[in-house]
Amino acid sequence: MRPTEQQKRWLKKQVHHLKPVVSLGQAGLTEAVLAEIELALDHHELIKVKIAAGDRALRDAFIAAIASRTQADLIDRIGNTAAFFRANPRKKAPLDLSAAT
Repeated sequence: MRPTEQQKRWLKKQVHHLKPVVSLGQAGLTEAVLAEIELALDHHELIKVKIAAGDRALRDAFIAAIASRTQADLIDRIGNTAAFFRANPRKKAPLDLSAAT
């Protein structure tokens, strides 16, 4: 289920105080980095990823690849940091998006 615009606004407020849990470095988007992002999304549902790429086009390509490969929704992107959300139905207490509606 994709979050609505109202839910995305609520998620932006929630992600604001979080620190990046994964950082992409010079090696770029490797399978190991994708696996780490998958683990973080399963555990936290809402994460920040710091992308230390040279130019904006490369960062945009990395963000698009992360979103498509993990089936996560891009919530926000500011500079070198992107926020992603993916609900985990197996989690005992999933992030409650009903508070945003």
